[in-house]
Amino acid sequence: MKNKCFAAIDLGTNSCRLLIADENGKYLYNDAVATKLGEGMSLRNKITQEATDRALACFFAFKQEMDKHNIKAYRAIATAACREAENGAEFVKKVFDETRIKLEVIDGEEEARLNLIGARDNVKDNPAKYMVVYDLGGGSTEITLATNEISPKIVHTVSIPWGARNAGEKFNLASYVPENAEKLHIEILKYTNAFVENSGLRECNGDVCFVATSSTPLRLASMIKNFGKYDREAADGVVFTSQEADAAIAKVLSLTREEMAGNKYIGEKRSFIFAPACVIFKTIYDSLGAKEITASLKSAKDGIIKELIHNDKTDQVCQSGVRPTRRDRAC
Repeated sequence: MKNKCFAAIDLGTNSCRLLIADENGKYLYNDAVATKLGEGMSLRNKITQEATDRALACFFAFKQEMDKHNIKAYRAIATAACREAENGAEFVKKVFDETRIKLEVIDGEEEARLNLIGARDNVKDNPAKYMVVYDLGGGSTEITLATNEISPKIVHTVSIPWGARNAGEKFNLASYVPENAEKLHIEILKYTNAFVENSGLRECNGDVCFVATSSTPLRLASMIKNFGKYDREAADGVVFTSQEADAAIAKVLSLTREEMAGNKYIGEKRSFIFAPACVIFKTIYDSLGAKEITASLKSAKDGIIKELIHNDKTDQVCQSGVRPTRRDRAC
C-alpha cells in the first residue's frame, strides 16, 4: 500500500512552488516555476493574459505531478498578486475550471503565519527566545516577531505592500538607479520603523534570531559562501552576517541589468527584479538591527505540509475514539 502524500502549492507574485511529502514528512518533490504572475500589474492592476497563461501551464504541470502520488490532502494558496488584482477572483475561478486545483487567496497575516511555521526549522536549535521571520516576495513582504518555541506565538506581524517585482516596476529599478533606490528605501522604512515600534522588538534585549525566506537571501548566501552557482538547497540554513550581506549587495548593485543576467547567482529571469529585492532586503535587516541572518528555503509551503500532516494524524486520533490531548483539541 502506498504511503499517503500531502501537497502544498504557493502561488506568489513571481514564482509558483509545489511541495509534496509523504505522511512521515519526507519530501518527495520540491519545485519552483517563475510564473511572473504580477508582471505588468503596475499598469492596470490586473493579472495579464500572458501571466495567466504562464500560471495555467504551471498548474497543469503541477497537477500531473500530484496525480503521480497518493495525495490525501493538499492546500493551494495565492498571495499578494491575487489579493491586489482587480481580476484576482476571475483568475482563481479559471485555475479551478481548467485544472481542478482550488486556490485559496490568503491575507498577509496568514501568509506570515505559514512562513513562520516553515522557516522555524532552520532556527529551532538557536537559543534565542524570539525570532523574526521576513519573507520578501514579488508583491509583498511579511515581517513577523514570534517566540522561538515548538508552537511559536506571534507577537506582531506586518505585511508591507511592496516586493521585488511590483517595487521594481513602480520605482523603475530593473537596473540600479540610486535616486530611485532611495525612494524605495524611504517607502520601506515607513513600515519597518512602525514594526520596530509596535512590536516591542527593542524590548527583546537582543535575544532574537533573524530568518529570511525567499530566493533573495538564498542567492546572497550562495554568493557569500562562494558556491559557484545559485544552489538553494545548499544555501538553506546558511547563516551570514549583515557585513557580508552589505558586501554582496554592494557588488550586485554595481552591475548593470545585463551583467546581472549573466551572473551565475542571479540569471536572466531574476535580473529584472534583483536590484529592488536587495534594496528592500538591506533596508529590513538594517532597520531591524539584525547582525546575523539565516537564509531559509523553508517557507509557507513547508508550513502547509506540516499542518496537513498534523491534521491528518489528529483526525486519526479522533476517529479512533482516543481522548484527544490539548495539542489535538481542534477535534
